[in-house]
Amino acid sequence: MKFLEKAIVKVGAEVADAEGAIEEAGNLLIQEGLIERSYMEAMKDSYKENGPYFVLAPSIAIPHARPEDGVNEASVSFVQLKKPVIFGHSSNDPVRLVFGLGASSSDEHLTLLRKLTALLNDSANVERLTTATSYEDIKNILEMER
Repeated sequence: MKFLEKAIVKVGAEVADAEGAIEEAGNLLIQEGLIERSYMEAMKDSYKENGPYFVLAPSIAIPHARPEDGVNEASVSFVQLKKPVIFGHSSNDPVRLVFGLGASSSDEHLTLLRKLTALLNDSANVERLTTATSYEDIKNILEMER
């Protein structure tokens, strides 16, 4: 299980729109062999078909797809956007923090969501993730959570 490790975290990413944000999060996972390209495409398709259902809190999106769409290892990537983007959510836009979630079973999905929820339930952590300038900043936030 890979959770916000250096190779799957990008700080200060510049994207044009919501689809670009999903691609950034997905590409980090693809580059590490954690998901297949088909999974990222399924995340984008799900967004197009179902709207911004994964924009779960103000400023936070957690795009994901079904395990059978191409997950190789349970993982969560993180992309902090330099400028927030609109996903189309009535109350949680604009989004600045994007967590790409890939799980190969419902148990893994729940485990990853629990870890993310523990991190994001603290508004100070959300603020620190938003203002982080390097992976070291992210690592420090994660270490405080342990």
